[in-house]
Amino acid sequence: MPLSLVTNTMAMRCRVYLDESTSSLQSAMNRMASGYRINSAKDDAAGYAIAAQMGTKLSSYDVASNNTQIGADLLSTLEENYDLINDHLERIRELTMQASNDTYSEESKRAIEAEILARYNEITRVANSTEYNGFYLMDGSIQGDLGLQAGIYGDSSSRITMEAFLFAPATTSALMARNDIEVLAAECAGLSPDAAADPDKRAYAMLSVIDDAITNIADRVTQIGAIQNRLESALSAIDVASENLTSSVSTIRDADIATESTNYIQSQIMQQAASTLLMTANQAPSIALDLL
Repeated sequence: MPLSLVTNTMAMRCRVYLDESTSSLQSAMNRMASGYRINSAKDDAAGYAIAAQMGTKLSSYDVASNNTQIGADLLSTLEENYDLINDHLERIRELTMQASNDTYSEESKRAIEAEILARYNEITRVANSTEYNGFYLMDGSIQGDLGLQAGIYGDSSSRITMEAFLFAPATTSALMARNDIEVLAAECAGLSPDAAADPDKRAYAMLSVIDDAITNIADRVTQIGAIQNRLESALSAIDVASENLTSSVSTIRDADIATESTNYIQSQIMQQAASTLLMTANQAPSIALDLL
């Protein structure tokens, strides 16, 4: 290589090496500081695109998990109130069985009638006041099925349906198919004025009507339990998918600190070496002056 006063090729080459080592040093520092191997698309364009797509799915899984949990909470609210109504119906059945025994006096049956009527009214109050997030669940105001978005896709595999049967009216009138609640309570207590002439209006005849109402509630609670099992399964599947996806994103995007620290030290040494050599190369033209 000729010795020149005008062009210092050695210095130019050393400067290129210095720029490369400085860039590598900065890259290693950025990765260790952020914790990410990919901080922008220029670091790894393909990896950046894949990680971005996976990140979108991860946020969607979070929403699906929240949706599923909200659905589970709604069903829990519904189940607890159905259990309350069932308790009232069971007590009404016990009182009706007592009233069916002819050894009770009319005064005793009046007391039975009062409790039965109070419980029938409480069933209606519970049904009309059970609410979740603005939806009244047991008064019949919900028409049709309710769907839960328990997955991240727009197909049936990501939907769980709560059938309209669960939200059918649960008032006393609806369960007993009667609007005259006071007369109904009197019949359960064996105080209907027509009981002597009409066996269907005697107290013991009301037991089958009450049993039908209890069965109706039991069928709803059974279906709630089945859907709750599906929701628990969906939550578990979401957790597994989210965990695996998080691991994949980590593999693609996260920095290996051990590797980056090694690169940092190597780049630092190379930078120092290039800097020293650049200073030496910058002094080379002065040698040419000695020849003049």
